[in-house]
Amino acid sequence: MQSAAPDYKQMYEQSQLRITALEQQLHQLQKIIFGSRQERFVAATTNDPQLALDIPTEAVAAVSVTGAQKISYIRQNIVVEPKPLQHPGRTRLPESLRREQIIIEPDGDTSACKKMGEEITEVLEYQPGELYVKQYRRIKYARPDNRGVLIGELPSRPLPKVIAGEGLLAQIVIDKYIDHLPLHRQMQRFERVGVKLPYSTLTDWVSDTCQLITPLFNALKTEVLQSSYLHADETPIKVIDKDKKGETHRGFYWVYQNSIDKLVFFDYQEGRGREGPMEILENFKGYLQTDGYVAYDIFDKRPGITLMHCMAHARRMFNEALENDYERASYALNEIQKLYEIERISREAALNFEELKVVRNAKAAPILKRMWLWMQQQYVHVLPKSAIGKALAYSMERWSKLSLYITDGRLNIDNNPVENSIRPVALGRKNYLFAGSHEAAKRSGMLYSLLGTCKMHGIEPYGWLKEVLQRIADHPINKIHDLLPHRYKT
Repeated sequence: MQSAAPDYKQMYEQSQLRITALEQQLHQLQKIIFGSRQERFVAATTNDPQLALDIPTEAVAAVSVTGAQKISYIRQNIVVEPKPLQHPGRTRLPESLRREQIIIEPDGDTSACKKMGEEITEVLEYQPGELYVKQYRRIKYARPDNRGVLIGELPSRPLPKVIAGEGLLAQIVIDKYIDHLPLHRQMQRFERVGVKLPYSTLTDWVSDTCQLITPLFNALKTEVLQSSYLHADETPIKVIDKDKKGETHRGFYWVYQNSIDKLVFFDYQEGRGREGPMEILENFKGYLQTDGYVAYDIFDKRPGITLMHCMAHARRMFNEALENDYERASYALNEIQKLYEIERISREAALNFEELKVVRNAKAAPILKRMWLWMQQQYVHVLPKSAIGKALAYSMERWSKLSLYITDGRLNIDNNPVENSIRPVALGRKNYLFAGSHEAAKRSGMLYSLLGTCKMHGIEPYGWLKEVLQRIADHPINKIHDLLPHRYKT
């Protein structure tokens, strides 16, 4: 029996598809290693009258073009006298800074002179942070008639059995989780000023501090999960696992953010499976905005949850397709840029949620509808495995969830708010590289949650944490939520 002849045409087409896919992968790898990660796109036309908020909501039917007229010009030489530039002057230093006054008297005899004023020159100075000893000296008295001893009581301390005060504990935490200074570098800094603190001591202090503020973390978690609109994202963290000698475990922080009330919660899980968010979001009801990761797809079928996706991720796919098909990719980027321009103008106009919903339905809805029709028309003309084909397929599959934000003024166009909360983790792991254990990773998530909420509310984190450590030991547990950053602000 004679075998069928090979289909060279089909083999050639498959080879071309594979070459296209490999070229795209090579381009992405080269961009990651050598290129800029900026995704800025400059549109061909930037002035679109449809984006102005004061334009009538109905679509523009036609544009009339008038005939050009010849215009004559008369050249005149105008002499402009140059004006000296006015220097705005040095920025005044904040009044909150401590002033150390140094009085300088002129040389010579001033006894017969009358003071007419003074010239003030301010110099911004710095001295390294100071370690000092807070010494409690409790005077003891003997009661009359040998009735015992009278002595003052020590004030409450956050960690009674350690020598560190609340200010030092707060500074160690802030240095690591805000300024990304690993504990071993802090240890070296303490040693330079004559204080030797073992590394194990510093880790114990951080661990005990976290144990002390665990009720506060649980209160924050409860408030975040009571929200009706959450952003969700995840980021990896290397963890030393005693069961894996010679290598680290890849754990994940699952991050949930309430962007309306400005609250964020980091939940550490040992894996990236759906079990983590399923447990955390067991009782959640409302909008859940994600980046399209498949682990969240199960929530699309859960009653009471409306799943949304992120326009920034859709935009990123088209940005990566510019080298593959500039014409189609640039058109999509230009249209998405118009959507973001509407958001920017609305934000600058300080619109409330209802006003924002009206503007989005009037301005953004036509753009979204136009893009949906355009993507359907273009997809049949591109290779499915090409970069532009993948970008079109990604957006088309998720378009209803990408467009959902226009139905409610509370919703965001993308998931960028929660990604901004993740940035400190990315910076931190470049410095301290890994967590010492799964428990240490959980403690880090606790601090990232509370300090991240401080950042979202514009609260100075050291002052907040120091005051919390001063008060929490004597604070009623049923009023623990009063110490949360957003309530501390008021």
